[in-house]
Amino acid sequence: MIIKMNTERLKKSVRNVPDFPIPGIQFKDVTTLFKAPDILHELSDGLYEMYRDKGITKVVGIESRGFIMGPLMASQLNAGFVPIRKPGKLPADVYEESYRKEYGTDTIQIHRDAISADDTVLLHDDLLATGGTMAAAVKLIRKFNPVKIYVNFLIELEDLKGRELFAPDIRVDSVICYPG
Repeated sequence: MIIKMNTERLKKSVRNVPDFPIPGIQFKDVTTLFKAPDILHELSDGLYEMYRDKGITKVVGIESRGFIMGPLMASQLNAGFVPIRKPGKLPADVYEESYRKEYGTDTIQIHRDAISADDTVLLHDDLLATGGTMAAAVKLIRKFNPVKIYVNFLIELEDLKGRELFAPDIRVDSVICYPG
């Protein structure tokens, strides 16, 4: 999909932090995308344009960086916002999914009443690396049998092939892609 954003300008706004959180990792810090109002507006408007005609009724953000652009997209799309959180953070009955990630095992949860079968869901997170977190999030959302699921990332590390975890019925979009 062609995105009407200046991806080179956005790439220049991403901070690269070497050896974080462990030696050998080149961490892509998205917080630098949000500090300049013009970059934030370009990102917000561009994401709206990507999904404005998809019938999105719920935007689901994954803790914690998915909580930054997720509510902005939900507001622009006239949709609700739903958080996916780590265990012990949601006060009502939850579904949960455990998964393996680069540095161990983790679990995420969503309220059992957060999504309905009538919803069209846009799942959002900051980064697609190996894909474990978002694959677990898709499993959680599938429990609700929504009309359609879209997946969006601000950044994708293509050489880690996280995109391959998603079934063909899941549309995956990334704003900025790094080949290696």
